[in-house]
Amino acid sequence: MIRHAVHDGWHLTATAGPVPEDIAGRTVPAQVPGSAHLDLLAAGLIPDPYLDRVEEELVWAHRTHWRYATTVPADLAAAPADDERVDLVFEGLDTVATVEWGGHALGTTANMHRSHRFDVRALLDGAPADLAVAFRPAIEYAEEMQERLGARPRAYDHPMNMVRKMACSFGWDWGPDLQTAGIWKPVRLERWRSARLAEVRPLVTVADDGTGRAEVHAVLERSGLGDDTELTLTAEVAGRRAEVTVPAGATTATVTVEVPDARLWWPVGHGDQPLYDLAVTLGAKDPEPLDTYARRIGFRTVTVDTTPDAIGTPFTFVVNGKPIFAKGANWIPDDHFLTRVTRERLERRVDQALGAHMNMLRVWGGGIYESDDFYDICDERGVLVWQDFLLACAAYPEEAPFWDEFEAEARENVARLTPHPSLALWNGGNENLWGWMDWGWQERLDGRTWGLGYYTELFPRVVAELDPTRAYADGSPYSPRFAPEDKHPNDQDHGTRHEWGVWNRLDFTTYRDHIPRFCSEFGFQGPPTRATLSAWIHDEPLSPTSPAFLLHQKAEDGNGKLDRGLAPHLPEPRDFEEWHWATQLNQARAVAFGIEHFRSWWPRTAGALVWQLNDCWPVTSWAAVDGDERPKPLWYGLRHAFAPRLLTFQPREGRTALLAVNDTDDPWHGQLLLRRRSFGGEVLDSATISLDVSARSVAELDLSDSLVKPADAAREVLVATTDGARAVQLFAEDRDLAYDPDALTAEAVAVPGGYRIDVTATSFAHDVAILADRVAPDARVDDMLVPLLPGETHTFTVHTDARVDPASFTAPLVLRSANALHAPRRATR
Repeated sequence: MIRHAVHDGWHLTATAGPVPEDIAGRTVPAQVPGSAHLDLLAAGLIPDPYLDRVEEELVWAHRTHWRYATTVPADLAAAPADDERVDLVFEGLDTVATVEWGGHALGTTANMHRSHRFDVRALLDGAPADLAVAFRPAIEYAEEMQERLGARPRAYDHPMNMVRKMACSFGWDWGPDLQTAGIWKPVRLERWRSARLAEVRPLVTVADDGTGRAEVHAVLERSGLGDDTELTLTAEVAGRRAEVTVPAGATTATVTVEVPDARLWWPVGHGDQPLYDLAVTLGAKDPEPLDTYARRIGFRTVTVDTTPDAIGTPFTFVVNGKPIFAKGANWIPDDHFLTRVTRERLERRVDQALGAHMNMLRVWGGGIYESDDFYDICDERGVLVWQDFLLACAAYPEEAPFWDEFEAEARENVARLTPHPSLALWNGGNENLWGWMDWGWQERLDGRTWGLGYYTELFPRVVAELDPTRAYADGSPYSPRFAPEDKHPNDQDHGTRHEWGVWNRLDFTTYRDHIPRFCSEFGFQGPPTRATLSAWIHDEPLSPTSPAFLLHQKAEDGNGKLDRGLAPHLPEPRDFEEWHWATQLNQARAVAFGIEHFRSWWPRTAGALVWQLNDCWPVTSWAAVDGDERPKPLWYGLRHAFAPRLLTFQPREGRTALLAVNDTDDPWHGQLLLRRRSFGGEVLDSATISLDVSARSVAELDLSDSLVKPADAAREVLVATTDGARAVQLFAEDRDLAYDPDALTAEAVAVPGGYRIDVTATSFAHDVAILADRVAPDARVDDMLVPLLPGETHTFTVHTDARVDPASFTAPLVLRSANALHAPRRATR
């Protein structure tokens, strides 16, 4: 097998549609892989699509036809030998395309989530060849399918459910409406003889005696040139080798390698992540292999326990026989322009998930089947991955051509991802079962198909056939073993639940009204960091209602929900800078409140996946990490709430209890000091409790009335402290507390790699933070949202390459706390 990348010499032309005069007829260099928007940006023909209101200026691109073209040089287009196949392979075309070689149409595509292969052997004559890909607007194709098959309900205006394109390409309540087109994955020519490995699926299991077993299933494509011959298929792992003979004409084979006493792969926080190299070779009589395959695998078992119990149906991930509390977040594409997402960027993002003590990411169904780079990184770092099939918030037709396209993309991606030990679950789609029940779909569909066949027939069949080592769920939310009509998909006692009443209409304290078995979506919005806002939005004055700011707030009545969510808890902001800090703080508190509630109910509740870890552009959203990769205060809130050992005050049977959550393999022993104190520091009541919490368990500690009932609710705080953990309980909302707005003093000095800021409290200070990006765009602080008692000093470390006045980090808009929202108006800097 000889593979040649075809990435050079491409150029792009707009061939039809409402193209601006300065772009019409222009041919510009094209990057492959890439997209039309990025090529126009590189050529200086459009502003950055993320800037200010540029998104609105680029609506014309939705209905523009594009042509990518290059010349394949003579050495790559050499005439094949008599027994040689030559295939042109596109790993991904976005989306509705016609491929031409030397003026001959090779075929059409209408699915960006799968690869396409064309036999060009008969077209090669040794001369340079013209290769072109013509893209028509995906939205026009979707509209045609809608006209032909009948409209299907969906969450947004564009018919994103009528074309196999990344659904959020068409805009979402956190994403831009910038409908891409282009060759978004690699292109290559493959020259091969006799046979090739069309598919390789390593199914990895572990026997009861600890023997690791890699059962390698291969699908072969025969060239059809000359006689089909007998072949050999060989697999090697950890120095152990197995080989089988493939009879002449056969197109499938299986070879199994066993590794005694295999080291087990574990999720982060539960053990190590050893990976083994797997090498697969397809051979014939010639000593040179016909084709090879190499991946890393990990030996582990993973299941989801849905055995009915006295409450209902659990949804608990079990790895190597050990139940796991899933601490994590939902994942969206990390850039709307997918080809800008590098391995290094993915490493930074997954490391941010690890930094917030996460052990799972859910790849959401409105995005893409994530790259092997993403999965490799999760393999290496021990992050479990829940992968949706790509259907989200819509009804999907089951008629041709969609059924065949869904099956093709499902088969390809299930097979592709089987080697990865991090892959823990295949999920049928996002909120579609819920939509069928509650969003008025049944009346609007009037008997038309809506996707049920995918969730209950096609996808489980493909997973059972190609990857029986992993669990499958019909959807999220989902009540296992029940039809939607028999048990609501979002029932708290069964399977997975999405908790969106909080953001849409209820206060975040109502998270405690439900005890789900597994909460796979919940969240609250907040704006991006100030440095990100400053880089992309230039309204004067900047406000929550200024035009560009509003364009970067995609949620329906998003700012209204932010304000209503803020009102019960924090003082009303008096200007934009206060609003920015208050809404970021409220976001962090709301989500941490939910996480602590869910974790306190382990093992009844077995997972909490926040919506969402990341953003795909600069936007006000639910993300913990903004579109410029900066952690918001929410990220620090997640890190505290997902800490391996957590103290949290929770209501139990009408009283306040202290819950000690131990998500480690070691018992948690120690002395727990409880003190009810005035904000000024006076100890009003105290107690010492012996802490004795078993591994991976939760202990409930009763508290006396004298601790939990204040004499002055506006001026007291209850503090629980033990080695490595602290919890604070206030007796009223912040807006009603008698905080000292000037409770902090601070001193900052330069240190190697950044700055040290020592912050001291003279009175109780809540959620102390250093908003370091306000001083330098690259500045990152090591901690945030820290409670300080009178007389305590906390040292913050800021990492930055910038050289600035250290006192900048102690300025009023940089050194922040909840107390500061009670302060009189100050001059800004």
